[in-house]
Amino acid sequence: MTALADILRARIEDSGPIPLHDFMATALGHPEHGYYTTRDPLGAAGDFTTAPEISQMFGELVGLSLAQAWMDQGRPTPFALAELGPGRGTLMADILRATARVPGFAEAARLHLVETSPALRAEQARRLPGGTTWHDTASDLPDLPLFLVANEFFDALPVRQFRRDGDGWREALVDQDGTTFIRRWSRPRAEDRLTHRLDDTRGGDIVETCPALPEITAQIAQRIAARGGAALIIDYGDWRSLGDTVQAVQDHAPVDPLTAPGRADITAHVDFEALAGAAAPARFTRLAPQGVFLERLGITDRSQRLAAGLAGDALENLIAAHRRLTAPQEMGSLFKVMGLYPDGAPPPAGLEP
Repeated sequence: MTALADILRARIEDSGPIPLHDFMATALGHPEHGYYTTRDPLGAAGDFTTAPEISQMFGELVGLSLAQAWMDQGRPTPFALAELGPGRGTLMADILRATARVPGFAEAARLHLVETSPALRAEQARRLPGGTTWHDTASDLPDLPLFLVANEFFDALPVRQFRRDGDGWREALVDQDGTTFIRRWSRPRAEDRLTHRLDDTRGGDIVETCPALPEITAQIAQRIAARGGAALIIDYGDWRSLGDTVQAVQDHAPVDPLTAPGRADITAHVDFEALAGAAAPARFTRLAPQGVFLERLGITDRSQRLAAGLAGDALENLIAAHRRLTAPQEMGSLFKVMGLYPDGAPPPAGLEP
């Protein structure tokens, strides 16, 4: 067992079973033993790989979508170029490289990253230019036109999990059985926030809510509505939460989310309906599969240009990367994209209003 497991066991012994949301928040964000505060989880040596680590094409196209939104809105100067949960900084490095030839974009951009992990901040500092500003929360972003990307950020926010029981709901709790963490369910109770889900669920169905999602989304949307800008939110999930989607990976393999707190990445699918519901007063786009979004931006043409100078393993790796990012059976359908933009402006390139 881990040091963090001992802390969680002591807490359960003292006060009883804890909500799954609290277990997940502690496992990921504990200041000394949390998963994201103690390691670089990405790449072959880590636990998982994100789209920017698969191919430079992903970040290049995301960057050009943001740059087009910037031009569509009159090239505001200065503006905040921001990322939530920037990982190693790979995505932002690709964005900066792809937009370097857009006249005026680099000069007007002020780079802001929302990142709490000391290990990842250090890696980002090695990859990105001087003058980068780091923030602990989205609320700290500057009062400037905001052009922002959040790739696999919202999926790492802790969720509450509810199972329908009649017209009430039982909440998922984490308890212990000896040295093993187990999931239990609370007694049924009414949940006002889930009243609307009584129309589309049946007894035993599971619904997840993310307490932090509405506030973070609103902070971004309010800046965009007031000052201009755009946000690209890319994550796995769907329009409405249904089912148990809490999962964990360790060494690139699935594991029980309760097995090794602090040593495995725990995530849940994003409820894009909840995200859209928090987007006012900004506008939100239709939800698009990642593959469709990237194809609209020209990923096939870009891959063909890159392929022209390649052969052998390098060419095979490029073809595999294109397939992994866009194919429906890979990331192309599981991952979705939603854009936020101000009233009166066109939606970000690659997305529809």
